[in-house]
Amino acid sequence: MALDTHPLNSLGFAKPPSETRVVVAMSGGVDSSVVAAQLAEEGYDVVGVTLQLYDHGAALAKKGACCAGIDIHDARRVAEDMGFPHYVLDYENIFQDAVINEFAESYLAGATPVPCIRCNERVKFKDLLETAKDLEADCMATGHYIQRKIGANGPELHCATDANRDQSYFLFSTTPEQLSFLRFPLGHLASKAETRKLAQKYGLPVADKPDSQDICFVPNGNYASVIEKLRPGAAEPGQIVHADGRVLGEHSGVIHYTIGQRRGLGIGGLADPLYVVRLDVDAKQVIVGPKEMLATRTIPVREINWLGDTPLTSRPEWHVSVKVRSTRPPREAIIRPISATEAEVELLTPEEGVSPGQACVFYESEGSRILGGGWIWRGY
Repeated sequence: MALDTHPLNSLGFAKPPSETRVVVAMSGGVDSSVVAAQLAEEGYDVVGVTLQLYDHGAALAKKGACCAGIDIHDARRVAEDMGFPHYVLDYENIFQDAVINEFAESYLAGATPVPCIRCNERVKFKDLLETAKDLEADCMATGHYIQRKIGANGPELHCATDANRDQSYFLFSTTPEQLSFLRFPLGHLASKAETRKLAQKYGLPVADKPDSQDICFVPNGNYASVIEKLRPGAAEPGQIVHADGRVLGEHSGVIHYTIGQRRGLGIGGLADPLYVVRLDVDAKQVIVGPKEMLATRTIPVREINWLGDTPLTSRPEWHVSVKVRSTRPPREAIIRPISATEAEVELLTPEEGVSPGQACVFYESEGSRILGGGWIWRGY
């Protein structure tokens, strides 16, 4: 009997698109809608899935964030227009347990969490991915701007072609097993304008829909109000203290402050500007100091997800580039492994405003490959 010699389709399977089932995670935005429409037009067996992550009634009144009620409606319309099935899954309890509760606890502990990473790691690429397998999908596609390339040792994660849209910082915790099942059809596009052009080509109702800016459950970027709602009484007042011990004023709750903050401290009239350099939750103190106190060279990182070809501990040190915030370019650094999931990262040039709770993401020094990353976990 002759072996199947069908050429690989655009998703990497040796069979026709019509025999390849792909679950598309649809947020209702233009990116994931274009992915679903493009795959449907190419003839794939597309199934659209949208997650309802928090109270639908409250979501309907809120604009500017993904997965709200209006977004579920938009995703459904795209599926109807393109002629493929669409399901809405109620993930409220999972999202509350896996993302929102930890977000609140991290903030109360003086950290600056990144809930979008936890959502990808614990909800979208875990529970939703398992649901896709239950639906007998060959793979799951998303609208993230990141690239999956096949290397000598299997699938690799690479930065998006468009550096301005690259979402690698939020996807560093993707495991090799997940990567084998995931596809990112937009990662190679040169700009968001190309995505919108495709949306117009497919006649999608979301072609001109604005990008979501906020964390989906944090209206207008007001973290403190969300924390106070989740943990009533969390905003206890305390002192604003200079690093030299002087008490400079009062604050209405540590949750209102982040490392590196300069504005809105309420301690005007000083000759030199002061910045938040540390948050002492137990003492209810916001510690401020001059800008040079923000400079950090050594960063402890844990919960590392390593995507290199050889184990993290196979070398005493790795010369890489790292990002300590999503909005900053990668900087040269050295990773010194402590264990398979813990390391000390030395920045060759000190960074300001490095904060516990943020991610530290590792990149090849030369090239576009993401080598993984971990969580910054202690104060300085």
